[in-house]
Amino acid sequence: MKKLKKTLKITAIVLFLLIGFLFAAPYLFKPQIVALVKGEINKNLNAKVEFDDVDISFFRKFPRVSMALDGLLITGLGSFASDTLLSAKRIDAAVNIKSIISGDHITIYAIDINKPRIHAIVNKNGDANWDITKQDTTNTTAETTEEKPFSMALANYSISDGYISYIDQPGDMKAEIVNLQHYGKGDFTSDLFTLVTHTQAESVNFVYAGIPYLSNSSTNIDTDIEIDNKNNKYSFKTDKINLNQLTLASEGFFQLINDSVYNMDIKYKAPSTEFKHLLSLIPIVYKNDFKSIKTSGSAVFNGFVKGTYSPTQLPAYNINLEVKDGFFQYPDLPKPVRNINFSMSVDNPDGITDHTVVNIPSGHIEFDDDPFDFRILVKNPISDLFIDAAAKGRLDLSKVSSFVKLEKGTTLDGLLNADVSVIGRVDAIQNQQYDQFKAAGTIDLDKFRYVSPSYPDGVTLSTLQSSFNPKNVIISNVVGNYEKTNFSGSGQLNNLFAYVLKDQALDGSLTVKADKINLNDWMGVSTDTSSKSASPEESTPFAVPSNIHFLVNASADEVKYDNLTIQNVVGSLNIENETVQINNVKGDALDGSMSINGSYSTAESKKNPMITLAYDLKNLDVEKTFFTFNTVQKLMPIGQFIAGKLNSQLTMKGRMGENMIPDLGSLTGNGNLLLIQGFLSKFKPLEELASTLNIKELDKISVKDVKNYIEFTDGKVMVKPFKIKIKDIEMEIGGFHGFDQSMDYTINMKVPRSMMGEKGNAYINSLVSQVNNKGVPIKVGDIVPIQVKMGGFIKKPIIKTDLKQAATNLAEDMKDQVTEFAKAKVDSTKAAVTKAVKDSVESAKKQVVKAATDELKKQIGGKSDTTNNNSTENNPKKKLEETGKGLIKNILGKKKKDSVKTGG
Repeated sequence: MKKLKKTLKITAIVLFLLIGFLFAAPYLFKPQIVALVKGEINKNLNAKVEFDDVDISFFRKFPRVSMALDGLLITGLGSFASDTLLSAKRIDAAVNIKSIISGDHITIYAIDINKPRIHAIVNKNGDANWDITKQDTTNTTAETTEEKPFSMALANYSISDGYISYIDQPGDMKAEIVNLQHYGKGDFTSDLFTLVTHTQAESVNFVYAGIPYLSNSSTNIDTDIEIDNKNNKYSFKTDKINLNQLTLASEGFFQLINDSVYNMDIKYKAPSTEFKHLLSLIPIVYKNDFKSIKTSGSAVFNGFVKGTYSPTQLPAYNINLEVKDGFFQYPDLPKPVRNINFSMSVDNPDGITDHTVVNIPSGHIEFDDDPFDFRILVKNPISDLFIDAAAKGRLDLSKVSSFVKLEKGTTLDGLLNADVSVIGRVDAIQNQQYDQFKAAGTIDLDKFRYVSPSYPDGVTLSTLQSSFNPKNVIISNVVGNYEKTNFSGSGQLNNLFAYVLKDQALDGSLTVKADKINLNDWMGVSTDTSSKSASPEESTPFAVPSNIHFLVNASADEVKYDNLTIQNVVGSLNIENETVQINNVKGDALDGSMSINGSYSTAESKKNPMITLAYDLKNLDVEKTFFTFNTVQKLMPIGQFIAGKLNSQLTMKGRMGENMIPDLGSLTGNGNLLLIQGFLSKFKPLEELASTLNIKELDKISVKDVKNYIEFTDGKVMVKPFKIKIKDIEMEIGGFHGFDQSMDYTINMKVPRSMMGEKGNAYINSLVSQVNNKGVPIKVGDIVPIQVKMGGFIKKPIIKTDLKQAATNLAEDMKDQVTEFAKAKVDSTKAAVTKAVKDSVESAKKQVVKAATDELKKQIGGKSDTTNNNSTENNPKKKLEETGKGLIKNILGKKKKDSVKTGG
């Protein structure tokens, strides 16, 4: 009995020590584990890797040891330095106990990843941000004898609450997966095994060439994948791929030949023939009471991808879609959409993009009693784009809300009539061979009105009439209202088809007449200067489109922007090369008239657009002008103390800040200010000078025809010397002031003693005594020469006076300051030129790349120079890159939906 008690006691002590060791071990061996993890990360990755903590537990995944990284963050280097590649709340791995104790080798059996956020990016240069592994420079023959710190013996893995974003800039693709739940299990140590997987995602989005193929689609996939590790081949067969209500069956294989070559043979089809399941992929339909919608009709959807993907090749592919007698109606809406009939095929037999054919031979749809028919055929999208399309129909827009649920607060009215057809090769338009391209028809819109939460006041087009011909689209008449502005206009689009189908620059012109335009309402500008709630993001610079060349001739009875109201406005805008050019805009404002020329360009920078301005102002009210323009407040701060009229001419250039306010430090220019007549009063510097010299005439000055010339740069304004006469006082004024209201002015004055009172004369006598006491004899007659230095700030001036004889002219006195100012202006110009040259070089590079791309497209598409049969074979990698880019973009352009409706 004693032996039993002793044995139990020893066992209890051992168990207690063992449990204590299991609790203590994570802390005892944590430093070695952390050092091992960090060492392996730095050894294998070219990236910035951070994590909050390493958590080791013997109980969480017993009998395995759980080793978790908390707060993992992986950020790229170089061009991806500001991009997060991967973050995760926790990555928890099950490892063997021995590896924890030894700390030199870890075998991983399971991995659970919680809340990963993956942002995969391929930039414009084709670089991928996930390419962060360091090249292995060790001798591969020695690898078999050297044990690696990490080895995989995975049995299962999971991802919970994941988010994946993929952006491929060269391929013009974007994909997003929200709330991803994924699980997989299998014997990863075997050469041949089956991986059982389950995948679920709340939302899947995929956009290619600007066209959303999947939008907020939920998905659920169960599939078993046969993995052949020896041949890097993955075979599967499943009928459990769900996208919203559409179920897909798919089978085939995907094989990795090497790092850049893949072989595949994948077939897919929709086993169900119900139209409703296909309809669920349309976001506007699916998100609005889809479960209760009434539908009928059948659908067929299938296709394949087969062949090799490599730097020189793409696989063949095929998509077939057919809808017969489609019908749907919301149960709480009175009208159905019915007789939906169309078939579409996208066929590419060999992977060469130029061999793609898109064909919708006929399509028909009826909105209540309004039929709409269409067809489209597209061939040779790269080399010589051919299109044969037509659309004809009538649609009462007021009925749209009767058969489709619109966003709350949205209404539509109006009657649309379209009858358009086009046939021919788009190159014929570009070459002005209009006889080889046929386009005809009209699109008319009558009594159109659109109201939505974004446009609560609505957009109205009383009438819009347009006609098509091979050369252009004529807008013969458009009349409407927007933001309380009544407008009318006419114009033409000269190459709409090339713009829509081949992404060429849109060329056109428009003449518009309006009554009252309040740009504060149009642009969301607040005139409440006391409000500080406006966010900088709300007024970020807008990017001028690069593919638009458009001329707008406009006139308006009244235009209001910020605090400025201009009457009888006429002028033109020219949009070209990412620049808006304002030409000879004239109007009446501030009790005078103004003429403005200028430009706004985002060609060099989207964040800090380049601006130029040249204006000619006549008979403007000085005070009103000062309080209306922020720039005038900086250039002419004295304006707030002047009541009168002025003329001014000024030219300047600079950049906008990111909040759409001019960057004052970047502004350079010159001009003149002519004060026709006025009064200067309550001007602190002159008030102090008047008090010092006891000259009442300086308290309030009446001036007439005072003209001065200014130059400005780097936040500093130079006022060139000018002369005025106030009563019998002769004054020559010149100097500098800053945009910060600082002053550095010199005034040479000749003041009659008779104008100075007793106090003023006593002050002059005191100055004379001070000079004579220094041994410098000086006599002052009836006219006192005084040089005044004005420093400090406008509201806190510092006045200094001197009796020494003024120089012959003030320009001589300012010679050194002018030289310094000129140098600052040159330095500023040099900096601007250097940046412009740099930006121009980058722009030129882009143009060269684009030109080369266009040429490669022609060669790949079959329009290469027949005298050089090896032109495309010399660079097969680029050939494939260009072949694979923008399939749908080059076929249908960025405005596919509009193309179907208009036949273009």
